[in-house]
Amino acid sequence: MAVRGDIRNVAIVAHVDHGKTTLVNSMLQQSHVFSEREEVPDRVMDSNDLEREKGITILAKNTSVRYTGPLAPKYGHPEGITINVIDTPGHADFGGEVERGISMVDGIVLLVDASEGPLPQTRFVLRKALEAKLPVILCINKVDRPDARIPEVVSESTDLLLGLAQDVSEEGVELDLDSLLDLPVIYCAAKAGYASVNQPENGGLPDNDDLEPLFEAIISNIPAPEYDEKAPLQAHVTNIDASDYLGRLGLVRIYNGTLVKGKQYGLSRVDGSIENFKLTEILRTQGLDRTPVDEAGPGDIVAVAGVNDIMIGETIVDQDDPRPLPLIHVDDPAISMTFATNDSPLAGTEGKDHKLTARMIKDRLEHELIGNVSIKVLPTDRPDAWEVQGRGELALAVLAEQMRREGFELTVGRPQVVTKIIDGKINEPMENDTIDVPEEYMGTVTQLMADRKGRMDSMSNHGSGWVRLQFTVPSRGLIGFRTALLSATRGTGISSSISADYAPWAGQIVTRQNGSMVSDRQGVATPYAMQRLQARGNFFVDPQSPVYEGQVVGINNKPDELDVNITLAKHMTNMRSATADVLETLAPPIKMSLEEALDFANEDECVEVTPESIRVRKLLLSRDDWYKWRAKQRRRDQAGH
Repeated sequence: MAVRGDIRNVAIVAHVDHGKTTLVNSMLQQSHVFSEREEVPDRVMDSNDLEREKGITILAKNTSVRYTGPLAPKYGHPEGITINVIDTPGHADFGGEVERGISMVDGIVLLVDASEGPLPQTRFVLRKALEAKLPVILCINKVDRPDARIPEVVSESTDLLLGLAQDVSEEGVELDLDSLLDLPVIYCAAKAGYASVNQPENGGLPDNDDLEPLFEAIISNIPAPEYDEKAPLQAHVTNIDASDYLGRLGLVRIYNGTLVKGKQYGLSRVDGSIENFKLTEILRTQGLDRTPVDEAGPGDIVAVAGVNDIMIGETIVDQDDPRPLPLIHVDDPAISMTFATNDSPLAGTEGKDHKLTARMIKDRLEHELIGNVSIKVLPTDRPDAWEVQGRGELALAVLAEQMRREGFELTVGRPQVVTKIIDGKINEPMENDTIDVPEEYMGTVTQLMADRKGRMDSMSNHGSGWVRLQFTVPSRGLIGFRTALLSATRGTGISSSISADYAPWAGQIVTRQNGSMVSDRQGVATPYAMQRLQARGNFFVDPQSPVYEGQVVGINNKPDELDVNITLAKHMTNMRSATADVLETLAPPIKMSLEEALDFANEDECVEVTPESIRVRKLLLSRDDWYKWRAKQRRRDQAGH
């Protein structure tokens, strides 16, 4: 096998908020990608508006840096070594992006927070890397945190690596356990741009003021791409992008052969067919820009143009000797939501050019399938509704939020779990949930989890006033849990989870203790009616805002459903006019984000999503129809008992 020594392909993986994107920022700065006068924004790789707002990475993206340090001449490339870097999401709901990123690299840098240590997503990405037999560099980040506990985190990370290696070996994957024992460890403060091979004191900066040790570890430990000089072309499509001038772009990793601009190639489709096309453009990533080139060889990660409907997982092959690569495998979805047209009385009334029709929504969901490998779109018994399945509720909520910002109006159902029938019994997806809370809230969190059928697996106290609790809990028990945790721990609780296979159905879970206040007629919410009703609960709507029959206008203080007339007007008397000032004041309404609204909605409710508004409403808007439906449900439940 020949070796392409001037390239290294590496993915930076970690749990959410452990500093991946910040580290990539520092790598770009120290590789002189930006000019000295150029102002570099924080987290420059998080280019999506939603990513910047939420502070998390949603899409896997690639960049490249040119290493010209002392190791470049030593490895025979004094002109420099290109390091292609894949920045991956840290949230478990976007695990499909991680699997896609790992499929195009030859090794990973595993980033672990010096205080928090390995968390569920750390386990997930590490397992995927071991299954792909990729070498691992351990990077302990944020060593300058005041609560850093560096030696313990190194020990926990090493134990996790060896434990997972044993599990993967037992499943039939041959691993070199000796190389895993000799794990390279880098100590890093990504925000400052410091890295060192020497372990600093807890809370102290590394003893080196640049990232040279990290670059050297990547070049020394990540193998250069290998290829067969006699093999025909094999270029795997791992991502999709678009250009205003070139149309659809496919991001490919070339394993064998050479791509040449203007030549004819074959595209091996998902169904096995081969389609011939002319390669019109090749773009190589340099820093944050894409530069046109005439050809690209083995090991290169480049964007190509020429096929308008190129899909992730397909392979660009030689027309005369096609040898397609296997499709990218991702784990099955665990959560589903129903996306449907908006049939509320307010549909289309809030602005012009809103996208309302079933055809528009269907086309948008099918378009999402092109670039998102971890979701599925299935038909339902309604022609204007589709079941969208994904890894978690956040991933599906992000899709709904993106559609809302693109001008779509739709209704989104409460998240449901995707069940399986195993040995004749209904099984549901489970999650391993890790929760970090101050010691005084430990009992509260345990009770919250018990209500959601969670089972405590372990508890550890690092002596810092915080406790780490680990639970196994049904996935549906975590729907809405994050909001409840933040309320119960006064905003201090941190929860993160990862899929843990399937288990028998755990029984009924009651996640909401309060009923809904539902408008019983259409009209405008009046301050007079809201003042009379505010002792009953908290409102979601502003005075003078339009409401309709079946809209959830507030949360009841009691568990029962409450029909309210929120449109009641104050009538004029012979003493004063209907608009006379009243000294009473209204409590400000609760404004929910899309994720909070989805968490709040009951099984008989859905969320109306428009570019201007987010409303919770009943699936059946007519109160008469809803009462008939509830009576049927009660009769069915009694018959079941």
